[in-house]
Amino acid sequence: MDGAQRTLAHPFVRGLGDGSLPVSCFKRYVAQDAYFLEAFARAYAFCLAHSRSRQDLYDFAQLIVGVLDELKLHAAYAERWSVDLAHVVPGTATRAYVDFLLETARTGELGETIAAMTPCMRLYAFLGQTLSRGEVAPLYADWVKTYADPGFETLASQLERLLDTHAVDSEPVRANYRRAMELEYDFFAACLS
Repeated sequence: MDGAQRTLAHPFVRGLGDGSLPVSCFKRYVAQDAYFLEAFARAYAFCLAHSRSRQDLYDFAQLIVGVLDELKLHAAYAERWSVDLAHVVPGTATRAYVDFLLETARTGELGETIAAMTPCMRLYAFLGQTLSRGEVAPLYADWVKTYADPGFETLASQLERLLDTHAVDSEPVRANYRRAMELEYDFFAACLS
């Protein structure tokens, strides 16, 4: 089973679709994901700083705006369910993912950094689109709708194009992509416990 299908089959993700995910788990996810998204925006900023063309500047700036929009969604969840986003203590899985992402971004190897970021975008688009094809419970319908949205697909595709432009098929690029997929799964698993 590939990483995307494995994550789709995870009880946390299934619970998002059918509404069976306990709200306490979703609240934990919102806090941890907001913490992660701030690091994700910083990693995009590293990409922007190391970019090579004017088009790259525009593309990474748009991707940063996309993360800021996700953070607004998380802020709305936080308000709805009284989640403190100002004092998040990252869990082990969140810390591992953030450290991996920012350490990779700091190297300045643009293709390797993009390879570490692409799985998040592509996976969330896949999850949202796949869950939206079935009956979605109202409790987490906004989550599914956000990641099934064509605008999110556009951002995921934009990042994949940047990956094609800047990455060479190499072991570090493949390793970063694989590691990010593993960290995504671990992130969902940690929010369920």
